[in-house]
Amino acid sequence: MSSDMRFLIVDDFSTMRRIVRGLLKEIGYTNAEEAEDGAEALTLLRASKFDFVVSDINMPNMTGFELLKAIKEDANLKHLPVLMVTAEARKEDIVLAAQTGAAGYIVKPFTKATLEEKVQKIIQKMQGA
Repeated sequence: MSSDMRFLIVDDFSTMRRIVRGLLKEIGYTNAEEAEDGAEALTLLRASKFDFVVSDINMPNMTGFELLKAIKEDANLKHLPVLMVTAEARKEDIVLAAQTGAAGYIVKPFTKATLEEKVQKIIQKMQGA
């Protein structure tokens, strides 16, 4: 498992971005950038190389689902795993996330252990593919 993977954390709430960044750091991933909505995230993704996206679903300007769809429709980005984060564990959101191509789904509030387990599972799947 490569600890120099570059993460993009997308959330309109700066405290949440800081929490996710802190948890990733504790797990051993220190290379992370932040974006406050899907539109900003997409600009960053197209301008630079990232290995993993952790995105909130409910954001202004461009939601997590819109961002996910844009990533999956972009030939240069579609390989990127996207871990969706949300405050509501609505069944239709989970289904939509899976159908749109999300690599995983996590519900706030979550622990370091939950995040670590999800990220590692996704990375293992990527390496096996």
